[in-house]
Amino acid sequence: MKKLLPILFLLVGLGGGIGAGIAMSPSGKTKDGDMDKSAAAEPKKAKEKATKTKSDKKDTSSKYEYLKMTKQFVIPVVKSDRIAALVTMSLSLKTKPGVAETIYEFEPKLRDGFLQVLFDHANTGGFNGNFTESDNLDLVRKALLQVAKKDLGDDVLQVLIMSVNRQDT
Repeated sequence: MKKLLPILFLLVGLGGGIGAGIAMSPSGKTKDGDMDKSAAAEPKKAKEKATKTKSDKKDTSSKYEYLKMTKQFVIPVVKSDRIAALVTMSLSLKTKPGVAETIYEFEPKLRDGFLQVLFDHANTGGFNGNFTESDNLDLVRKALLQVAKKDLGDDVLQVLIMSVNRQDT
């Protein structure tokens, strides 16, 4: 009897829990048996919102793509014939859709042109002082975009600076 009593309590408790769960679950019906209008309208609104969000994203993504350059750029800042700092930059390209493969094929040539622009910028003091000032970064973006357009034409719409970091030595 002592071993049977805990099992009996377990079954009664389990049955009571299941019964309470069924009785308390929202069914979407009112006392009259009619479908609750607000309960029926909520799933439709949520579905419409999800569909609208998905279609909005499709429309925007079909106009252009973002391609991340595979590696960071490391630019030395030279003062008095010694390396005073290292600047690392991560870049991405805003492009027309469907040109990713072409751009990744030309990436070595593109990286070479970008590095030359960044070295020139460092040699003219572009990474000294407040180098993250928006006017300063705009000059770099424009110069990088000119190189990208020279190599890839109008497929590249914009050069984006994703991160920039300077480490003094």
